[in-house]
Amino acid sequence: MTMPIAKCNWIVHAIGLCFLWFALGLARAETQESASLSPPRVSNSDTNADPYLWLEEVTAEQSLTWVRQQNALSTNELESAPEFEPIRRQLLSIMDSKERIPYVAKHGRWYYNFWRDQSNPRGLWRRTTLQEFKKPEPAWEIVLDLDHLSSAEKENWVWKGYDVLYPTYDRCLLLLSHGGADAVVVREFDLESKQFVEGGFHLPEAKTQVAWRNRDALYVGTDFGPGTLTDSGYPRVIKEWTRGTALKEAKIVFEGKPEDVSVDASVVHDHGHTYEFITRGTTFFTSQDFIRRGEQWMKIEKPDDAMVSTFEDQLLLRLRTDWSIDGKLYPAGSLLANDFDGFFRGEHHFESLFTPGERTSLESMSDTKNFLLLNVLENVRSKLYALHRVEGQWKQLTLEAPEFGSAGINGIDQDESDDYFLTLTDFLTPSSLYLGTVGQTQREKLKSLPSFFDVSGLKITQHEATSKDGTKVPYFQVGRTGLSLEGQNPTLLYGYGGFEIPMLPGYSASVGSAWLERGGVYVLANIRGGGEFGPKWHEAARKQNRQRAYDDFIAVAEDLIKRKVTSPGHLGIQGGSNGGLLMGVMLTERPDLFKAVVCQVPLLDMRRFNKLLAGASWMDEYGNPDKPEEWAYISKYSPYQNVVREKKYPRVLFTTSTRDDRVHPGHARKMVAKMKEQGHDILYYENIEGGHGGAANNKQAAYMSALAYTFLLKELTTH
Repeated sequence: MTMPIAKCNWIVHAIGLCFLWFALGLARAETQESASLSPPRVSNSDTNADPYLWLEEVTAEQSLTWVRQQNALSTNELESAPEFEPIRRQLLSIMDSKERIPYVAKHGRWYYNFWRDQSNPRGLWRRTTLQEFKKPEPAWEIVLDLDHLSSAEKENWVWKGYDVLYPTYDRCLLLLSHGGADAVVVREFDLESKQFVEGGFHLPEAKTQVAWRNRDALYVGTDFGPGTLTDSGYPRVIKEWTRGTALKEAKIVFEGKPEDVSVDASVVHDHGHTYEFITRGTTFFTSQDFIRRGEQWMKIEKPDDAMVSTFEDQLLLRLRTDWSIDGKLYPAGSLLANDFDGFFRGEHHFESLFTPGERTSLESMSDTKNFLLLNVLENVRSKLYALHRVEGQWKQLTLEAPEFGSAGINGIDQDESDDYFLTLTDFLTPSSLYLGTVGQTQREKLKSLPSFFDVSGLKITQHEATSKDGTKVPYFQVGRTGLSLEGQNPTLLYGYGGFEIPMLPGYSASVGSAWLERGGVYVLANIRGGGEFGPKWHEAARKQNRQRAYDDFIAVAEDLIKRKVTSPGHLGIQGGSNGGLLMGVMLTERPDLFKAVVCQVPLLDMRRFNKLLAGASWMDEYGNPDKPEEWAYISKYSPYQNVVREKKYPRVLFTTSTRDDRVHPGHARKMVAKMKEQGHDILYYENIEGGHGGAANNKQAAYMSALAYTFLLKELTTH
C-alpha cells in the first residue's frame, strides 16, 4: 500500500485542526480527570502575568462553573432567536439522514463502513459485499454496535478507527476514545466471531501509535511511564510487543528525544513487498526515517522535510523544499521515484513523477494493482492522473475529472484490481461516489447525496484579491445569480491558512441550508499557509512570515467590499483551530472590517501555546515563543496579548470543547474572560462533551452549528 511515512501522523493532526465538524464522540462525566487533560506547565512568570491562568485547569470545578455561566448567557440569547430551532432541526435531520453516502474501505472480501444516525448516535461498524453495496439499500452485517458496547460496559465510547491484520483480514486493532479525545484505548478484535479477543492485545488510554508487525507482534508507541512521551505529549519510545508477554517486557527498538514531536512505526504491505519503517518526527514538517533490514534500522538518506512512501519496488520522495542531488535540482513539491534496493546501494537514478507549476500542486496519492494515482490541483481544481511502469519506464494516463470542483480518488485493492472509488463534488453539486477502472472511460455511479438545499439561482465564481505584497490570492464565491452589488449582502468568509492544508470546493449541506438558502453569500479563501499551491504556498506564511496569511485574508475581505458584494456591516468570518487563530488575529488587527466573528476551538494565547497539550508540536509552524527573537514576531499578532480595552470590536461567538486534548480550551476561555473584563460584548459556548471536533454526536453538532448560524444571521442581516 502506498502511504506517506514521514509526516503521516502530522498531516492527520493538521487535518484534524482544520475540519472540526468531523470528530464526533461522547464524553465521560465532565468532572472525571484524564491523563490527556493534565494541567499545563506553569511558571511563576506566567502566574504573575496572566490573571486568567486558572481557566487552563480544564476540569476544575471553578473553571466548569465559569463555563456553565457563560454557556447560559449565550444559549439564552441565541436559542430565543426565531431562526435557531428551525436551523437546529434542519441540520440534525441532515446529519441523521440515511441518504448520506456510506463510504467504504475494502479488507479481504468485505467492504467496511462506520455509520451514525438518529438510532445509532455512537455508531455502527458494519460490512457488506460490493454486489450489495451497489444496491440502493444494501444489506449490512453489523460487526460492532458501539451504542450496545457502551451500554454493556457503562462507557461512552467514541469511534477512532481500526487497523486490520494483513493478509488474513480476520483480526483488527480497534481504537476507542473516551469523550472524543485524541487519546485512545486499543483492543484486539476478531472479525470472524465479531468479539474482542480474550487475552488479546490491549493498551490503556493514551495517545498511542500501534501497527501490526505480524499476527503475534505489534510495534507500539504509547505512554510507557515517566519520560516515554515527547514534550508534545506523543510517543517517544517504540517497542516490539509479542503476544502472550507483558507490555512492560516488550523490547525497545527505537527511542527519540523529548524535544521531538513524536516517534512512530509503520508496516507497509505494497504489491508483494513488506517495508517496516520508523519515523522520528523531529518537528512538525521534518523527520528522520529508518527502514528495518534484518535486525538493523537503516536511516534513509533524504532531505529531512521530504516525505517517504513506496510503490511496488520503488522508493518515493515528496519534496517540501528544493533538493539538489547528483547535479540535478528538483523543485519543492516534486514527487521522485528511485529503485528501492538500488537507493540503499547508493544508486541515485531519480525520475520525476510530478513537477509542480506556479499554480499546480500534488494534492494526494493512491494506488491500484498496476497504477499510481495522482490527484493534482490546478488553480484549486482537481486533475487526475494514473502512472504505471512499463519495461522500467514510467507512463502517464489522464483520467477524466470535472472542470470545476474537487475530486477524491482511492484505489480499492492493490492486490486484485485497477478499480478505484472516485468522489466528485463542488459547492452546489451533491457529492457522488463512482466506481471506475483505470484504462476504462466509463464509470459506474454508486451513490450520491440528495439535494439537501435548493441550488436554483445559485452560482459559483472564482476571484482573485491582491495581498499587501502584491501576491494574487484566489477565493471562491457562492451566491445568487445577478447578485445585487450594493454592499448589502450578508456574507460569510471562511479561512484556515496553515499546515499546508488546502481549502477545496465541496458540498456542505449545512452551509447551503442554513446560510445560502437564507440569502447569504459564502466565500472560501485560499490564503497562504495552506496547501493550495504546494509547499511554497505554505512556506510563504510560516513562522516569521505568518502575517502574510493574515494579510491575504484581509485582502479577500477588502476585495469583497471593493466589489460591493458586501460591506463591513454585513461581513462575517468563521474559522476553527488554526482558523480560530486566524479569526482572533482578524478581530484584533482589523475589527473595522467585520460585523461578526465565529471563532471555533481556537489557538489564541500564542505566548503559551507550546505549553498547552499538543502545542509544542506546532512550533515548526508558528515559531517558539520562548525564544526572544521568535516571540518578537509572534507577539505582534497573538490575539490574547493584543486585545485591548480601548478598541471597539465586532461581536464574537467563541466555541470550544472541554474534552479537546489537542487545542486546549484555555485559549478560548481566557480570551473570553479578558474581553469581558475589558467590557466587550461577546458570546461563549463550550461543549462539556466532545473532543477537538467540538461536538460529541450529531445532536450536539447540530446544536453548535445552529448557534453559529443563528449568531451570524442575527448580526449580519440586521441594519
